[in-house]
Amino acid sequence: MTEQDQLFAKTIAPYSPRARKLLLTLRKLVLSTARNLSGVGEITEALRWGQFSFLTLQSGSGSTIRIDGKRKDANAVAMYFHCQSGLVDHFRELYGNTLKFEGKRAIVFDARAHVQEAAIRHCISLALTHHLRKIPDKNRKQKIATPHHHRHRPRPG
Repeated sequence: MTEQDQLFAKTIAPYSPRARKLLLTLRKLVLSTARNLSGVGEITEALRWGQFSFLTLQSGSGSTIRIDGKRKDANAVAMYFHCQSGLVDHFRELYGNTLKFEGKRAIVFDARAHVQEAAIRHCISLALTHHLRKIPDKNRKQKIATPHHHRHRPRPG
């Protein structure tokens, strides 16, 4: 068992068997989708905000994806995305009748229901290639990739 497998097992241990099975399915979907995407490269698995996360540190191609069980509902699991990326709004436009969403940050799943694999793979691919699709506006300064809390940095004098 790899170090990432051990970390994943430890992270999902508190959840119900159904939620753990769904989290494992979502992890496999993220990793297999990433392997088939050009420009994404190796996925880094880590804990971020106490949630199991998938990062494109090597290529910088995408936005972090996090998965976690919902502590107040033993059958609920969520896949989280950066709330300011616009990704969840885009997913809602594409799959508003198919998937369930939580605000601007998550797709929520019922562990008792069938996973809409094609829709989820598409959302994952859009997140993992999010930065590859950004085209800087020539009338603005090019946006430089910064940490999540970039808005707190001092403004130039």
